[in-house]
Amino acid sequence: MTEDGRGAHHVQSLERGLAVIRAFGADTPELTLSDVARATGLTRAAARRFLLTLVDLGYVRTDGKYFALTARVLELGYAYLSGQALPELALPHLERLSEQVGESSSVSVLDGTDVVYVSRVAVSRIMTVSITVGTRFPAHATSMGHVLLAGLDEAELDAYLAAATLDRLTSRTITTGTDLRAALARVRVQGWALVDQELEEGLRSVAAPIRDRRGRVVAAVNVSSHASRTTLEAARRDLVPPLLAAAARIEADLSMTPAAREHG
Repeated sequence: MTEDGRGAHHVQSLERGLAVIRAFGADTPELTLSDVARATGLTRAAARRFLLTLVDLGYVRTDGKYFALTARVLELGYAYLSGQALPELALPHLERLSEQVGESSSVSVLDGTDVVYVSRVAVSRIMTVSITVGTRFPAHATSMGHVLLAGLDEAELDAYLAAATLDRLTSRTITTGTDLRAALARVRVQGWALVDQELEEGLRSVAAPIRDRRGRVVAAVNVSSHASRTTLEAARRDLVPPLLAAAARIEADLSMTPAAREHG
């Protein structure tokens, strides 16, 4: 074990290379060498070596001053998605759900302190940011996050709260561990979550868990709507029943995948 608690197997150069890729984002699509060094904590010389290696491999392009990711980085995400049954099998159920309720629907999984979208059917854009497969949001402020966190055991939830920063994104965002635990307890009892304008003003969403054959929560499915057209009462009455039905259908299909049968 190294001094920082990592095993002897830890390859620091790989960690740094991935940090360089993660330095780019929706708000930072193009970065200079200095930008990358600052964002990653690397020296300029080290950042330059990693960037030029990524250029050689085709993951980054440069005009000599600015660097940007290429479409080839999508292969890294698709390698994960192609090995998962969930995104593909959930899609027709999301399409049916969105057609039923006239709203956008999505499936996400928990990754660290964020939810990550793995499948989505968009009916209309109701957020200031575009949501696509791979989009991440903090779990504490989303309905799918509440469902996924409610599925954790106590030790896992303790670890999440130790790592998470419960930032206030709107005036309604839950920002304390005590309040979040109380919200998650309600989710466990009722079997679904409703989040009212905690991620963004005007956005309401409901979510339900997707469980594997062993009953573990492995993903969440949601329906999101603008508060101007869906009251809280209407969300409970009109969105939750078809949402739960869709979750059940996804679970049924998931249980029939070869991997599920093999490990069930």
